[in-house]
Amino acid sequence: MNQQPTLTINEIYPSIQGESSWAGLRCVFIRLTGCDLRCSYCDTAYAFYEGKKRTVAEVLEEVLAFDCPLAEITGGEPLLQKNVLGLMTMLCDAEKTVLLETGGAHDISPIDPRVHRIMDLKTPSSGECARNLYGNINFLTQRDEVKFVIGSREDYEWAREKTRKFSLPTRCQSVLFSPVFGAIQPVEIVNWILEDKLEVRFQLQMHKFIWEPAARGV
Repeated sequence: MNQQPTLTINEIYPSIQGESSWAGLRCVFIRLTGCDLRCSYCDTAYAFYEGKKRTVAEVLEEVLAFDCPLAEITGGEPLLQKNVLGLMTMLCDAEKTVLLETGGAHDISPIDPRVHRIMDLKTPSSGECARNLYGNINFLTQRDEVKFVIGSREDYEWAREKTRKFSLPTRCQSVLFSPVFGAIQPVEIVNWILEDKLEVRFQLQMHKFIWEPAARGV
């Protein structure tokens, strides 16, 4: 008998989308377990190992029960689990708007084209800059977003150079510049963006201002 496809799930919960151009909207989050990066500023290290194996069908049923039009798949690094591709397609077939948060170190080309991919390019202070898979940029569309998490002036200048080199504002829907929470004053990044007239979207992690910054399940 064929076994049903499974995923190792850290948590599933309803909340408000705190980042990206979808910020402020009601959203169901599906957090997958496991990550092969160790970014210095990671705020979800609990998802590296904690999780429970569940069938894709069970996950889909729980997500749909929230009756929410927006769903985000995150981690960890969700693309480490190949069965996530099927889950994303099922959610799209159920007429959900599907967002994927990925660290940018894994091939995004197999993802259902209806999914909005939010892809990090890891900055120098992350310690994982060398893991960026720049070939992914060729697959970006106007449905997608690129995120830079910035903790220093060096990070900002690096992100500015990559934004310009790859013409990111014309390749995708939004280029997101986000401060490492607590490591840099947001006004510094805003001032740099204004000085350089960058066509990017500054963002804060809204959920960290609504709830305690370390709160889970929000």
